[in-house]
Amino acid sequence: MSGENPPTGKHADPGSSPGLRASHADRDRVVDVLRVAAGDGLLTAEELDERLETALSARTLGELAALTTDLPPVSVTEGTAAHAAAAEAKDVVRIEQIHSGAVERRGCWVVPRRLELAVVWCDVTLDFSEAVITQDTLRIDVTMAGKSLTLITGPGIEVDADGLTLVHCKLVDHATRTPPGVPTKLRVELVGQKAHGRVVVRPPRRTFGQWLLRRPAISG
Repeated sequence: MSGENPPTGKHADPGSSPGLRASHADRDRVVDVLRVAAGDGLLTAEELDERLETALSARTLGELAALTTDLPPVSVTEGTAAHAAAAEAKDVVRIEQIHSGAVERRGCWVVPRRLELAVVWCDVTLDFSEAVITQDTLRIDVTMAGKSLTLITGPGIEVDADGLTLVHCKLVDHATRTPPGVPTKLRVELVGQKAHGRVVVRPPRRTFGQWLLRRPAISG
């Protein structure tokens, strides 16, 4: 069907058929587009979760295309390059939130030099696997109670929680360690206090195709 957007976010060719079966690669491309859109603020956390669930269970290209029709026609690669070219890290970003929706930073968000978290009973997820990193250190000042603080890492991204005081709170570290010889791209230093809930450090989850093939997740 012409006029619909394919998984890449660009308009479909006139001869394309939405009834064609979708492959694992097609689903993965849509997942990438949705994550970038969420990082740009085009989708809420709830919308992202709903669309990701639909994308991973989609059987046809038409079902996948419907998930990106209201998003700008920009591919993941183009979007990443545009973000990198215009990236200007802020010195300090402060997030204050109390008893409300989840706080998420995903996709191609620009990592600031310092991040202040003043959060009460709200989940916080910081995904560094596709983030735009312009410096080698990020200090996160944590004043957080309840729920989970989740840090999603990638190759060359290390998390130091030695400066974080845990009060009735558990640290769950499943991060993949950077192999010897691989330079550290970003060192995340957690300082302050996290009361109740959990602090989780983990790698990106496998895509649908990677899960079926039992392959490890690969982040850029």
